[in-house]
Amino acid sequence: MSSGTSPSPLRTWWAQRPPAAGAAVMATGIVSVALHLTGREVLSRIALVLACAAWLILAANFVYLLLADRAQWVKRAGTPGALTAVAATTVLGTRFSLLGWTLLAAVLLALAALLWPWLLVLVVRHWGRRMPGAVFLGCVATEGLAVLGATLAAATSTAWLAHAALVPFWLGIVLYLIALFRFDLRQVARGSGDHWVAGGALAISTLAGAKLLAAAGTGMYLWNADDEAVLHDLTVFLLVLDLAWYAVLLASEIVWPRLRYDVRRWSTVFPLGMTAAATLSVAAVMDVPWLDAPGRALLWIAVVGWLAVAAGAVVRARAGLRSAAVDAGSLRSTAPR
Repeated sequence: MSSGTSPSPLRTWWAQRPPAAGAAVMATGIVSVALHLTGREVLSRIALVLACAAWLILAANFVYLLLADRAQWVKRAGTPGALTAVAATTVLGTRFSLLGWTLLAAVLLALAALLWPWLLVLVVRHWGRRMPGAVFLGCVATEGLAVLGATLAAATSTAWLAHAALVPFWLGIVLYLIALFRFDLRQVARGSGDHWVAGGALAISTLAGAKLLAAAGTGMYLWNADDEAVLHDLTVFLLVLDLAWYAVLLASEIVWPRLRYDVRRWSTVFPLGMTAAATLSVAAVMDVPWLDAPGRALLWIAVVGWLAVAAGAVVRARAGLRSAAVDAGSLRSTAPR
């Protein structure tokens, strides 16, 4: 092999990124949403730009593997982390809808809806027993469709879209219950970060319920009073469960500290930000002002978490690029002339 055919250090490093790297987009996107809900618009848009840049890079890698290395694409698509592609797309779409960019949000909803069944089937086929926290990503991706659908329904006064969003909302809850029985509870003490998705899935379910209630509050007739009461009570119940998981997972981090960086730590930041967004959304739609202060406190915890994981990611990326450069240099030096 000639030196001209040696892969670049950047390409070598990037090829090693796991599908779960999409959680970085999810985490950054939901922090942007939560910052918007508290009026921190400048910070929110900075986070949105970062999330969009990461999404575009991941999307390019997704398409490249699909076209150039189908076997590798299928292998990655069968892992739970592949569903971060759907979840990340819906989170970005939700933020764009909040900006008033309805058409772009609708395009992202359509894209996520097209990807969702194929990836979900591939992932579910590989489910086993004693799974890590990533098993809950089936619920997260499905509820992401409900969140974006309900957000767009409220923004455009489209009743059928709100009714359609009910399907992934209820299906997501079913998927959560199935995942819960496959989740290895020992991950609470041993997990490398994605164990937090056990709570994050409840958080995005809560946010979906809040968005559906908000859509009903725009003046459209969507469901009768009994149905709305069920949705209201279930959303409150989901928030309570989410906060309970949050307390358990936070306590586990204190009892069993895991301070080393791992890419799965982005799956910790996502539930932190999602719990903040869910709490703030429930406070607004249900007119519970005392929930606003806890929601804001949870947001700043998420921001601190994001900064810590981002710093770790930068350090790890620099080390990875240096290692890839050394490997590439070794290949060139040993290649026949």
